[in-house]
Parts: sequence; structure tokens; C-alpha cells
Amino acid sequence: MSVEENMALARRFLEARTKGDLDAVDEMMAPDFVNHTTLLSVQEPDREGVKWVTAQFSAAVSNASVLFEDQVAAGDKVVTRSVVHATHDRGGLMGVAPTGMEMTILVIVIHRISGGKIAEEWNTIDVRPIMEPLVRQIRERERVEQELQVARSIQQASLPKEVPTIEGWQISPFYQPAREVGGDFYDFLALDDGRLGIVVGDATSKGVPAALVMASVRSMLLAVAQTSNSPGEVLRRANEPLVTDIPPNMFVTCFYCILEPKSGRLVFANAGHDLPYVRRGSGDAEELMARGMPLGLMPGMSYEEKETILRAGEAALLYSDGLVEAHDPKGEMFGFPRLRELIAEHAPEERTLEETLLEKLYSFVGEGWEQEDDITLLTLRRSSALS
Repeated sequence: MSVEENMALARRFLEARTKGDLDAVDEMMAPDFVNHTTLLSVQEPDREGVKWVTAQFSAAVSNASVLFEDQVAAGDKVVTRSVVHATHDRGGLMGVAPTGMEMTILVIVIHRISGGKIAEEWNTIDVRPIMEPLVRQIRERERVEQELQVARSIQQASLPKEVPTIEGWQISPFYQPAREVGGDFYDFLALDDGRLGIVVGDATSKGVPAALVMASVRSMLLAVAQTSNSPGEVLRRANEPLVTDIPPNMFVTCFYCILEPKSGRLVFANAGHDLPYVRRGSGDAEELMARGMPLGLMPGMSYEEKETILRAGEAALLYSDGLVEAHDPKGEMFGFPRLRELIAEHAPEERTLEETLLEKLYSFVGEGWEQEDDITLLTLRRSSALS
């Protein structure tokens, strides 16, 4: 073959590789082809290795083209300088997820041609257009992971270390954070005359902002609750500073109640939180309904205050929306009707309410479920017989 024919063969070979034409690439390589410069550690230095890399590149990009800038030949060798243009928008490339970026890759290749076939290859490829997005992704993942760890630390530090022990009552909290930590919180407050304050809440958003707002709201509620025996008043007084203290795009839902253990009287108020349920001795699941806007949303809010009696064997369930808003593989939501039905059907003598709900939840979402939000359950149950 002439020098011009060798140069033309080298160009066709590079064009076929850029376009992902595996048949043409295979046809132009000699049976004993050797690649002396592999781009990836897993790439074999033979014909199959070249076709594998060509297929990987083709599957990852669109609009691929090659521009030949310079080419020289001497004897059986051809040196080609080219620039490859492509859009990385179809698949992973060297461990980098699709970025949508327009890539410009400088390629300098030496080919040895024998018998009209490409017999050997040496190349130098500027991989910066590929590696720079990878470095940015790694740094972003590290930043996100660090932020998530900070959020988890704040949230864990804010949860109560001990569960109150009250004669004739079982108090059972359960908290399971999502990978991307939300703003769930719960706490207990010992009040005068043996009464117990209980709060369950959820700050909107996720990560560090949610954790910081959650910690601030929790501290505010506990401080105000020490000075008032009225749940509605506690929420009203906590709301005012929160309107200006938390970011304008955030708010906090919260249910606060005060339990009088001897009488079973439960006084409560609700700031836009999911309605708790009481499982009555008759088997009914009754909503604890009280009107009130979420905290931090608007100033001058008032919070309706109501009360109920928990009799022997009855239980109240306080929870966050991570339970009812969980989805199955088909996109169906766990939902309030399902929760209410499960509470009504619950047989407390067989297992705890939270065990039943979690078993049904895991069965509903199926294997491989990626938890979307924090899940908080808090059960307050009065014993069947008081000593």
C-alpha cells in the first residue's frame, strides 16, 4: 500500500471507532492486532479490547464526530492528530454518569500498518474532558455525604436518650431515618403533678437545614412548655418567633399533648401535623382532630385545644408522614385509610402496634425499597389493668 493509502486507512479506522461501527473496526484490524496503550485498566490489548472500548464510548455519547487536524506517514507507520467531539448524555463513561456536556477530546495516534490492516497502535488521549466531571462528581458526593453526616448527628443528639417510665403505661417510640435525613423529632417533658408532655413534629426540607430547624423548634417548644399547661398556648407562643427565625420556604408540623397518667386524660393541640389515632376498646380507630396551622408559617395563629380519655387497654399512635407517604413499586401510597384500618384491626395481646405497622409497611413497599423520608412512630398505651 502507498503512504496515502495507509493514511486513508488510519482515518477510516478512527472514524469507525468514533461512530461505533464495530464491524468496520473489526474488518480493518489485523488478526494479531496489538494495542500498546490501553485507556482503561480492564481493557485487553487486542482486537476485542478495542471493540469493547468502542462499544462503551458509543453507548455513552451522542453526536460523535472526528476532525483530523494533521497526519504524517513514514514507512509502515502513520501518525494522526485528531479532535473528537461528542455529547456525554446516554450512559456512563469511565465511571462518570451522563453529564450532558459537550466533550472535546484531543487524540494523537500512531498506527503500524501491515498487509492493508492496522497491526499495532500507540495513542495519547487527553482525558481531561472525561475526568474533570468525574472529579466534580466525587467532590459533590463527598460534600453531600459530609452534610448528611452532620444532619444525622444533629438529629440523633436531639432525640431523647431515655423513655419515661410511668406506672400503668407503655410508651414506645420508634425512629428510622431515611438516607437523606428529614426533620422528624419527638420528645418528652416531665411536668408538675406527674403529668407528661409529648411532642412529635416534622420540619420540611431535608439535610442540615431541616436538622437545624428541627433542633431549634424542639428547644423552643420545651422552653415554652415549662411555663404553660395549655398545649394550644404552647404552640401559639412557639409559633411567633419561629415565623422570623426559620427560612421563609420552611415550616414545621407538630402535635403536642399533655398526659395525666392517673386519669388517662390527654389534652392536645395540633400545628398542621398528621392526625394521631386512638385505638378504642371497641376496636374503632378514632382521629385526634384539632385545628391549627404549621409552626413558622404565619404570625398571629391560634391553636385549637381538645382533650380525650385513654381508658384501660386503649392506645394513641403519634407518627410522621414518612409512614403514610411510603410508596410501593407501582407508585401506590401506603396512605391514611390503610393505616386507620390496621390500627382498628390490631390485636394488642399478640404484638405491639408499631411491630404490626412496620411489618405491614415492609410487606407493602417490597424488597429493595429506598426509604423516602424519616419514619417516626410513638405509641402511648394504657395498660389493661392498673396496679
